[in-house]
Amino acid sequence: MAKKGSKAARAKRASEIVARLRTDYPQAGIVLDYGTDWELLVAVILSAQCTDKMVNLVTAKLFEKYRSIEDYASADPAEFETDIRPTGFFRNKTKHIIGAAQKVLADFGGEIPSSMAELLTLPGVARKTANIVLGNAHPQAYASDPDSGIAVDTHVNRLSRRLGLVSSENSDKIERELMEIVPREDWFQLTYLLIEHGRAVCDAKRPRCADCSLQDICPSAFRV
Repeated sequence: MAKKGSKAARAKRASEIVARLRTDYPQAGIVLDYGTDWELLVAVILSAQCTDKMVNLVTAKLFEKYRSIEDYASADPAEFETDIRPTGFFRNKTKHIIGAAQKVLADFGGEIPSSMAELLTLPGVARKTANIVLGNAHPQAYASDPDSGIAVDTHVNRLSRRLGLVSSENSDKIERELMEIVPREDWFQLTYLLIEHGRAVCDAKRPRCADCSLQDICPSAFRV
């Protein structure tokens, strides 16, 4: 689905989408369970290509077993792979989490960095993960960081194209296109609003357009 209308028209539609979805999903926000900023990073890394529900099932045990960032840094890779196996891609995720723990300890005094640039130096952390972690762990830094943006997961990718807001299928390009038409103060919440709507109504294979509050402003509504 290509973007529809001028930049001004898409910006106006985006504003209306945010307003309506805020009414539909007033509690929209992160659903991953975590207790510390480090556990947030672990959960977000594990969530790649995995449902939040499964991640929460895995981390319920993981966070009991590994209580400190030092525990992760010194974890046995083979054992850790077994611990997180249900989340998929467990070998890469193990390498990234252990590597991130070691780097956070070595370079950041054991504290999760509060800037996009520093977060992006951690193993396994690309822009989506960095935006989620920064926005939830350091909201004030996220709001002022010139490098922060919009976390684009599969729901955001799909819905932003269906709604005619962007034309690219590449997540980095989608992020840039959205940042051009969505006010900065809405960047953080936009991700969670689209995720909620994607789960509840705008399903990947069978979107329920008849039940959608965006039907009258969605260019895809009558062609799915």
